[in-house]
Amino acid sequence: MRIIAVDDEKLALEAVISTIQKCDLSAEVQGFRSGLEAEEYVREHGCDVAFLDIEMRDISGIALAKHLKDINPSINIIFTTGYGEFAGAAFDLHASGYIMKPVTKEKIEKELGALRFAVGAPKEKKRVVAQTFGNFEVFLDGLPMKFKYSKSKELLAYLIDRNGALCTTQELLAVLWEDDDEMGNHTSYFKNVRSDLLAILEEAGVGDIIVRQRGGIGIIPSKISCDYYDYLAGDPTAKAQYQGEYMVQYSWSEMTHGLFE
Repeated sequence: MRIIAVDDEKLALEAVISTIQKCDLSAEVQGFRSGLEAEEYVREHGCDVAFLDIEMRDISGIALAKHLKDINPSINIIFTTGYGEFAGAAFDLHASGYIMKPVTKEKIEKELGALRFAVGAPKEKKRVVAQTFGNFEVFLDGLPMKFKYSKSKELLAYLIDRNGALCTTQELLAVLWEDDDEMGNHTSYFKNVRSDLLAILEEAGVGDIIVRQRGGIGIIPSKISCDYYDYLAGDPTAKAQYQGEYMVQYSWSEMTHGLFE
């Protein structure tokens, strides 16, 4: 479970973080004294539960809650306050909980045990992570993958773009050399590109992300982590990360990019 706590008072914030950690030792807890920093964190990393002080100097907890729910409609908002008159506003926002200060372990446990939106099990961490928004990049165990040929990387990008569909050699030749009328002359080079990609994946122990059958080759989407796939699944974090660009270094990506608009 990923939790944030936001309070512009340093001691109050430290107390809330400490109490949350006592309630759930496995939770990932981040604290912020700035509403803007909290918003940026949620936009980039996502969040399951947000403990928000209602009265802060840079932004009210009510306004911050609205921003966070724009990013992730299923985020659980729990307000912390020393004043009871804000309960109505919290109700209007469909907040998950409302804690009157002082914040105690018992109060937090009660709210975490009755969240409005269920918190799913953490996603299985995949060794291969594809970044398609902006420039295409692919990472293995957190490090950029290296290829002998630039076309090997582009081949992997296209297979990911095709989202599991099997691609024939003719299709791949047409895509990788789309501006070349003599694409048939690249057949031998394509075999080297394909072999390079498969060899790199096999050597890294992730050859199972590729399927080969009936003369075609494709990616197995469930074997990798990909912002594009998360976007298609409706993941709010992925939707927030999309800023209007998709695999910008490849012209063939424009067809898929049109589906985002």
